[in-house]
Amino acid sequence: MKKYIFIITTILLFGACTDLQEGLREDLPDTENPEASALLQAAYDGMRLPYQDQSRVWASQEHTGDTALGPTRGPDWDDNGIWRAFHAHSWDADHAFLGDTFGELLQIVFSTSNLLDPKFGATAQQAAEARLLRAFVVNSVVDGWGQVPYRQDGTSLLDDASVLSAQEAIDLIISEVDAIANDLTDGPANRANKDAAKVLKMKTLLNKGMYLDRENPSFAAGDMAQVISLADEIINSGKYSLATNYFDNFAPNNDAISTENIFTAENVGGSNSGNVRSRWFCTLHYNQNPSGWNGFATLGDFYSSFEDSDIRKGTEYPSMTDVSGILAGFLEGQQFDQNGTALEDRKGNPLAFTPQVALTESGDDLETTGVRVIKYPIDYNSGDNADNDYVYYRYADVLLMKAEAAMRTGDSGTALDIVNEIRSVRGASALSSIDEASMLAERGRELYWEGSRRTDLLRFGKFLDAWEGKPASDNSRLLFPIPAGSLASNPNLIQNPGY
Repeated sequence: MKKYIFIITTILLFGACTDLQEGLREDLPDTENPEASALLQAAYDGMRLPYQDQSRVWASQEHTGDTALGPTRGPDWDDNGIWRAFHAHSWDADHAFLGDTFGELLQIVFSTSNLLDPKFGATAQQAAEARLLRAFVVNSVVDGWGQVPYRQDGTSLLDDASVLSAQEAIDLIISEVDAIANDLTDGPANRANKDAAKVLKMKTLLNKGMYLDRENPSFAAGDMAQVISLADEIINSGKYSLATNYFDNFAPNNDAISTENIFTAENVGGSNSGNVRSRWFCTLHYNQNPSGWNGFATLGDFYSSFEDSDIRKGTEYPSMTDVSGILAGFLEGQQFDQNGTALEDRKGNPLAFTPQVALTESGDDLETTGVRVIKYPIDYNSGDNADNDYVYYRYADVLLMKAEAAMRTGDSGTALDIVNEIRSVRGASALSSIDEASMLAERGRELYWEGSRRTDLLRFGKFLDAWEGKPASDNSRLLFPIPAGSLASNPNLIQNPGY
């Protein structure tokens, strides 16, 4: 701010002495207000914890689904049963991670709304970016909790925030995206941009019927037509293509080499990033490089759904496998270092990961149960501040959403062609037909551990089903509980059924 005041003072002191100085005076109203710039950057940074940390949005999406679980391994990873509760669908209104996630998401809604106060002098582009971030987060809140505390711009902070219903939240997201379309830029991916807005609208329309009726989701033909139209706009732009190497989308230099990423969170290696490193620390064994936390794994049934030829199942990755012996994708069986030396667990047993895994492990193999997952290639150069930009939206998801919308409106031929296009690039064999079950399975294989599995299972009506380590669950699990503190502080909130 001091620098900004100094510039203004200098211009006033030398006003109109030369054409150059007059030009500076004329350009000044179009420059970004440093205070607004700082607030906007704080909003971007504020998204890191709820979206990148392993215990927040990502956990609520993946650990509650059929692609991830966090076993208690003897004395390790008990955490008062908080991970087991996610997987078994036994959480209650006091689940700490769900409560923290709810509060942190709403803090972003507040901070982006605050930026829009005219006193901060945000430019049209800054305001549009803030509104897109806010709409993005509102979507996460309605997805998880079905209602969204929301303060209309300009209302008093002394009043309790009103609460948007699912329908009101949907209407807000779509109206915001439409209103800001012309003020957003075309990129880069790590800023709120035009294509990110289109993807958010696609997701909102695709999930609309589920948000409004979670027990019996519906898919209006008009909504599906809009999903297809928005997808075609992105496809026909020619800006994106399926990556030759799937894992380039998540690599430390993915900002430079990914051909798919549409919207990401910028992480600056070595100096300033979120907790994207948790994506490998949470799953790697103590005796691997880096020494991980030996926690999370995938389910054996999910792992077995991949063909061996599918690159998404696992492959060597440069600057990782040659450094540590670790593959990108799934780690199953005996593990080796970069020299081919077989690794051991802490008891001297072979470090061989098995597909079999239980929520509570107590045997001699408790350190090695469960296939491990490396979705983001490891950054060995940046310390705790990993350089991998965190992926929110990418092109393959756009294609799969178009395929799903086509399938839901009776165009199974287009849906099958799109799915097989993706499978071909990934090295998997072509499917002969497509239906809801195979579409959901393909979304799992393409988007595993990217923080959207719960939403997909809800939309396909499968979230309450039984799977490994989880019995069938009841309808109360369709929504998360409103935290007690939030209920106490805002009487407009109503606890969700079953809590």
